[in-house]
Amino acid sequence: MPFTRISLPAHRADAWQNAISATLQETLVDHFSVPAQDCFQLFEPAVRRQRVISPTYLAGENDRRSDDFLLFHITAGKPRNSYQKQQLFRHLAEKLHITLGISPADVMVVVSFTRPEDWSFSHGDMFSIPQGAA
Repeated sequence: MPFTRISLPAHRADAWQNAISATLQETLVDHFSVPAQDCFQLFEPAVRRQRVISPTYLAGENDRRSDDFLLFHITAGKPRNSYQKQQLFRHLAEKLHITLGISPADVMVVVSFTRPEDWSFSHGDMFSIPQGAA
């Protein structure tokens, strides 16, 4: 049950949003054990003056971030192990590079985990994991 906020450059939002959404969801399903219909994403386009991003910090020895920088902040209700997280990070960057030509240096992902009772999907009801499902 991840919820993802995606910060992207405003000048790319219309052209990239659908492809980013599909790529993210496919990667979550393939590498993060997310059901296909469990899709909650919020796109937050921002103009250049609203984005203060270091062009070089931990971007790679010979890489620089560009104005095409994307930030994915994923809040998930079920913890994942280091292998799953690494696979998500790697495959998301690779697929975005192949699909849209986005440099892997321009893809940043932050994952936060919560407990099931921290979520309400509708009607003010607290989510709970059904008996026998874990």
